[in-house]
Amino acid sequence: MPRRLIGLCVGSRRPVPNWDTLAQLATAAGTLVLAAATFASVRAGGRSTRLAEQSLLAQLQPLLLPSRLEDPPEKVGFSDDRWIRVGGGRGYAEATDQAIYLAMAVRNVGSGVAVLNRWRLYPGRMQGESDRPDPREFRRLTRDLYIAGGDRGFWQGTFRDPSDPAFAEAADLVRRRESFSIDVLYGDTEGAQHIVTRFVLIPGGEDAWIVSVSRHWNLDRPNPR
Repeated sequence: MPRRLIGLCVGSRRPVPNWDTLAQLATAAGTLVLAAATFASVRAGGRSTRLAEQSLLAQLQPLLLPSRLEDPPEKVGFSDDRWIRVGGGRGYAEATDQAIYLAMAVRNVGSGVAVLNRWRLYPGRMQGESDRPDPREFRRLTRDLYIAGGDRGFWQGTFRDPSDPAFAEAADLVRRRESFSIDVLYGDTEGAQHIVTRFVLIPGGEDAWIVSVSRHWNLDRPNPR
């Protein structure tokens, strides 16, 4: 065969593909596609989980406000067998030498059960901007109070130690019939969604107290403001 013809045959020979390299590239591409699909699936699943959690929390969310003035009165009993009646939207305050009795009619406008457990009293009307209160400074209720979602109920508290400086301060406020504020700490039945609501008791009439609300604080998540 002539050398020229042989050269043409040799120069036109195609390279043999490297099948191992092609297989590795295909595997890498498949892995990348699978990783992208997995990431998208995990992200969508996380979003669905957050939405489901938010929906559950909304069903358990309590929120306290004063009851309406036209609501029936609440019957409240204290541990020393003292019983009182608190009218709708009103509070009760009485000071004796041995104890100071406090109560107010409230309603739960949230959808979940409110579990009341701590409180603190301040002189005057605590309104407007203020720092979030510290629950560690609150007093523990003698018993937990439960108020169902969309239902009425009451809050109650007492001072029983005359040697406590807070006892003398509260007694003076009640006897002089001066306005005072009460922070109430409560949460849901799962022990979460802790909220502090600040109520204000204002003298109204000869012996009545009118209840209003000035602020709410969420302790477990950002405030809605």
